[in-house]
Amino acid sequence: MRPIQRPPSFAEEVADRIRRAIVDGDLGLGEAISERQLADRLGVSKTPVREALAQLRMEGLVRVYPQRGATVFTLSAREIRDICELRQALESAALRYALERNPAQLADGLARLVDEMRLARAEADHRRYLAADTAYHEVFFQCCDNLYLQDTYSLHVGKIAALRTHLARKPHHTERSFADHCRMLDLVRTREIAACMSVLEGHIGRTKSTYAAEVADIAAADQEVPTG
Repeated sequence: MRPIQRPPSFAEEVADRIRRAIVDGDLGLGEAISERQLADRLGVSKTPVREALAQLRMEGLVRVYPQRGATVFTLSAREIRDICELRQALESAALRYALERNPAQLADGLARLVDEMRLARAEADHRRYLAADTAYHEVFFQCCDNLYLQDTYSLHVGKIAALRTHLARKPHHTERSFADHCRMLDLVRTREIAACMSVLEGHIGRTKSTYAAEVADIAAADQEVPTG
């Protein structure tokens, strides 16, 4: 017998819509979230919205403050450093294992996404580019043959993607990022593991330093906010 596929609940669909709005930047970092307004826009009651926000809170995309309501997440300078260091640890491990265990699948997946990013850049389609950028890094985990690495990364990928959207507004960041993606693909094809690791380390390291330089425009968490 085939297993029964459970249809997604309203709350799951609502969570997916809100998650996408945060990742795409339609809901800005630190922006207040109104349950009533979201319910009206999505054509649902407040109950699935409330359940969706609880899920997104667990993912770190939403923060809920007593007597203040919900907001899109923001990161302090310390949190930005920490999440970039987490990326370096997880992505380096996943990429190394993928190169060792599934190099052909890895190369094919990255090549497809480099083509997608190139086309998106030619058409000035920033959202399409950023979606391909996120998918590029997810290929490391799809090919690493380690479910624990995959599951750990999945807990943070939404926040990473939302920060990537914000950082893409910085001058020349996307151009440099795309060059790194192309270089890593070349090194994956020739299976030069050490050189590929070095490019990835610099790629994420530049992200961390760029956030540090521009932290004032996103780190509302550095300001005093209610706890809870």
